[in-house]
Amino acid sequence: MLQKCFIFIEMVDTKGVITITSVLKNIVIYLRAWIKFIIMFLIGFAIIGFIVFVVYKPMYSVSLNGNFIGYTEDRSKLQKKIDQYINSGDTKTVAFVEIDKENLPEYNLCLLKKGLTANDDEIFNKVISSGIPYYKYYAILDNGEEKYYVQTYDEAEAIVQELKDKNSQNKDGVSYVLKYETELKQFSDKETTVAALYKEMPKVKNTKIVTAKNVDYSNTALGISLIRPVSGTITSRFGRRSSGTHTGLDIATSKGTPIKAAASGTVLYAGYKGSYGKMVIIAHTDSVQTYYCHCNAIYVNVGQNVSQGDTIAAVGSTGNSTGPHLHLEVRVNGVAKNPQNYVY
Repeated sequence: MLQKCFIFIEMVDTKGVITITSVLKNIVIYLRAWIKFIIMFLIGFAIIGFIVFVVYKPMYSVSLNGNFIGYTEDRSKLQKKIDQYINSGDTKTVAFVEIDKENLPEYNLCLLKKGLTANDDEIFNKVISSGIPYYKYYAILDNGEEKYYVQTYDEAEAIVQELKDKNSQNKDGVSYVLKYETELKQFSDKETTVAALYKEMPKVKNTKIVTAKNVDYSNTALGISLIRPVSGTITSRFGRRSSGTHTGLDIATSKGTPIKAAASGTVLYAGYKGSYGKMVIIAHTDSVQTYYCHCNAIYVNVGQNVSQGDTIAAVGSTGNSTGPHLHLEVRVNGVAKNPQNYVY
């Protein structure tokens, strides 16, 4: 009986070994099959990749507002160029471009045949044309009015400087201002602009300072109206006196008080003149002139046109003077007239 049991166990053990061996054999067979499959898959994938590499290339399709506009190989390079133009323009006339976010391009990666070429320039032009360009230029002003336009700061500066060098009559009224506009102006060159703006200084006749004997008390019509150059206290009136003849009217006021032009005209004299001290002479008509004497400072130049009420000087006490005041004279054909016939 015991011997039969040993034989049975031996038979079971033998069957068990046979079963395990079969399983291992099957696993090896499956592994070989999978390895062959993986190798074949990799080979096929490599062949497909090679074909794709030879025939196709990665590119980006570009659309604007949902509409296809082209292809680009380098998305970052194209977008950088677009961003730079939007922010800085073309460094010549376009300062920048205003583009809504929805008008910016969209990119999608795709594979395309190698024969297909990118059209970056066309895409770039379509994108920037969808925005609003702001143009940069310099407006040349004459007394605050825009007259001509140039592209660069150097041109604008050169125009103003040349008019000053030529002593143009309007040299103090010519300036320039930087503009950013959506409308592109027509530009002019420096030579044309200077020639058009230049105004020759009026020829000034020799101005004779009137002597004490050339006075007239009559109230002659001037043909113009005068305003008070300053407000103050009259300390010396027009006319003959024991010490001589006073050819004007003295109005005392504080030093530095602005002196206004009594009427519009052209500056004939602006400088120092003996006992008059610092003096300004303005010609209002061919026959009428006004004198402003003993000034502390002069703000106008010979040949300059002034309007009634413009500040031409400041009250002082230069020349033969005992205190700050304005010595005002009115001349008609070189003869002194009483200023109180016309002002004060």
